[in-house]
Amino acid sequence: MTTLGDYLTVSGVLFAIGFSGVLLRRNVIIIFMALELMLNAANLSLVAFSRFRLGDDGLPNYNAQVLVFFIITVAAAEVAVGLAIIVALYRAR
Repeated sequence: MTTLGDYLTVSGVLFAIGFSGVLLRRNVIIIFMALELMLNAANLSLVAFSRFRLGDDGLPNYNAQVLVFFIITVAAAEVAVGLAIIVALYRAR
């Protein structure tokens, strides 16, 4: 069975990969993708904590998973706007 520590380990590795991508790369699109990877690592941690925290009735609390759904929706809009800005900057050069 997968434990909370397993999820947090994967989340930490994903966050570290994203953070190193932000620090080491100079391409704006790669940095943008690394930032999205860091956001998804945080989402994974939030879902993992939500899954393993039981409510008063003994069932998992799904409020954080709904929050992650909205975060992903906002991140999709962020990607669309960010890529449009990046494309406009490259065309201006």
